[in-house]
Amino acid sequence: MGNEIMQCPIPENEAQRLEAVRSYEILDSSPEVDFDALTRVAAFAFDAPAAVVGLMDSDRLWFKSHFGLDVPQLDRQIAFCAHAVMKPNELLVIEDLAEDTRFSRNPLVVNAPNLRFYAGAPLVDHKGYALGTIAVVDVKPRKFSETQRHVLRDLSKLVMTALDNRRRALLLSRMARTDHLTGLANRADFDDVLSSQMAHTARTGETFALLYMDLDGFKMANDHFGHATGDEVLREVARRLSQQVREQDALARIGGDEFGVVIRGGTLESAQMLAKRIDHAVSAPIGIPGGGQVSIGISIGIATYCDSSEPHLALLERADRELYQAKRVKRERN
Repeated sequence: MGNEIMQCPIPENEAQRLEAVRSYEILDSSPEVDFDALTRVAAFAFDAPAAVVGLMDSDRLWFKSHFGLDVPQLDRQIAFCAHAVMKPNELLVIEDLAEDTRFSRNPLVVNAPNLRFYAGAPLVDHKGYALGTIAVVDVKPRKFSETQRHVLRDLSKLVMTALDNRRRALLLSRMARTDHLTGLANRADFDDVLSSQMAHTARTGETFALLYMDLDGFKMANDHFGHATGDEVLREVARRLSQQVREQDALARIGGDEFGVVIRGGTLESAQMLAKRIDHAVSAPIGIPGGGQVSIGISIGIATYCDSSEPHLALLERADRELYQAKRVKRERN
């Protein structure tokens, strides 16, 4: 095979195009009925043996849906759609791939499945970036009428509608599971993560740890300086907590001045080390608007989970008891 099949065209706005693709958070997601329905419609509408909805990643064409093809993705170097995204406002129709010098030596043409026809309509977002294509292919050359071109364009618009609706739903779901003051996960999300982690432990036997945390002296600072300053303090505490936990752990604001962390794979020792770091980070003075500082503390209850028979509420109650035990010890010291 010649070098020409390895020369994959790259749009001038590739960095921005990739950012647009990834903003949809769809790559490597599970099949969804909206997209599978559209690929079936495309295949039957054009009497084609195969149809795909593909998103063009940096090095691959990943299929959100594929009908009549058994592969989940293609190397971008051999994907016909790599050429289609070069011109977002045009269809790419190759009525005989074997007669086109760009594709005649492509392995998809010269080897199985020995494709001979391709028609792809770019999936174009509201900024004009081509995210991928909806495409149909055939193993024999064929003509593609003007009417068929219009239908394929219409299908690409339907795919974009499905993509935009999916992204809106993700955003709304995320908003419903996010604490709007701090940007952390909220109690609902925390409880779901905790339940999921408990199920994971039941399947695998892998332990995890839970930190239950409550700020010390926050109410006094909130009452003295006002709620606006209190909100700033909570945001700063959230920022400091985020700096201490690992990316794979789940941090949430679960109440007014209460926070929680699910430490995946955590042991009592690793949880105690994290608790010490958190205590040190949160206890450092916090600057407030207009000058001055606020000093607060944090009490932390730790519970580890390794017994898959323990109920969800029992684990939370155990962590809560440890939290108030930690508060009691602090009061006795003071």
